[in-house]
Amino acid sequence: MGVKSSIFILSEKEYEGALNLSCIKINFLKKEINLSKYDALIFSSKNGVLAIDKLTKSWKNIPSYSIGGATSKVINSLGGKVIYEAKSSYGDNFAKEIKDRLKGKKILFLRAKVVTSNLNEILLKAGVKLYELVVYETRCNDCKELKTPPLNSVIIFSSPSTIECFFRCFSWESSYKAVVIGSKTASFMPKDISFVLAPKQSINSCIELSKKLL
Repeated sequence: MGVKSSIFILSEKEYEGALNLSCIKINFLKKEINLSKYDALIFSSKNGVLAIDKLTKSWKNIPSYSIGGATSKVINSLGGKVIYEAKSSYGDNFAKEIKDRLKGKKILFLRAKVVTSNLNEILLKAGVKLYELVVYETRCNDCKELKTPPLNSVIIFSSPSTIECFFRCFSWESSYKAVVIGSKTASFMPKDISFVLAPKQSINSCIELSKKLL
């Protein structure tokens, strides 16, 4: 991959076909928790799964509702039980899909410190006995540790946090191209910067689209 035709992912995880520019980092939080009273767990990201697995292994015995394939893959790989995977990877739509299934049940939503969807409000209004536990947070990395992407690069924005942290560290070059993972994330993009929306809400879809833009 040439220096002037690079695709950048703004996270710590490595993906084939892209370079890492770790603008964000995930901080898992220490919590005391007893899961025995819950009928099911809700995961809106794989980081929620990784976070609870660090706190207790008992989560594996409780049915999980997953927002998408990537999250389900992590749940399954760690020995959890996915009983429902969202048809739409948007939090609001996910909540609407599962609200009737969960009405009257005690559900724990394992979430980030900052969430952009109204998943919790939708479920509570539907009569779900929803509890929430913040198990991780996203932070910006130190800008001094990051190298400016070369001209003509494609930058993949996979969350509102990646947008915030990228623009905290870098100015936008006119030769850059932006690929955004979904409409919710796109709503956080600076108004003066054009972007292309990935056809599917996944990192791999973003990478495939980015290759076509080079």
